[in-house]
Amino acid sequence: MFRLTPFSASPRRRDDVTDFSDLLDDFFSPMRSLRHDTFKLDVEEKDNAYHITADLPGVKKDELKVSYDDQTLTIQIDRDESTEDRDEEKRYLHKERRVCSMKRALHLPDVDPSKLKAKLEDGILRINAEKSDIQNKGYVIDVE
Repeated sequence: MFRLTPFSASPRRRDDVTDFSDLLDDFFSPMRSLRHDTFKLDVEEKDNAYHITADLPGVKKDELKVSYDDQTLTIQIDRDESTEDRDEEKRYLHKERRVCSMKRALHLPDVDPSKLKAKLEDGILRINAEKSDIQNKGYVIDVE
């Protein structure tokens, strides 16, 4: 909310308008937040199951891991994108690399891991987690 003044800067006279303007600048400036950096998901609870929907545009099945361990459902994405363009005449080499990883975890205590179903279609991951009294330690879910 407050701006830092360099140590060597000479003090300047501040007034209420300047303070209010600085407050607005700090409040409305874009801030980095995990809420904006990860994928969105919805969790709907029914009487006998949870329905989880995650928006994963451009994600391929082999970049996605869905697991259930110690009452926690985890959705993890690991992407490694690299391109390389070569032009021998100009001796030009252009490389771009980007590696990213995102993970979301949900505490679902009453899920039967053997009945978990996950399907990735058109950039949307849908998971159906049936409720049960069975408590298992760990389970990896195959994504269709």
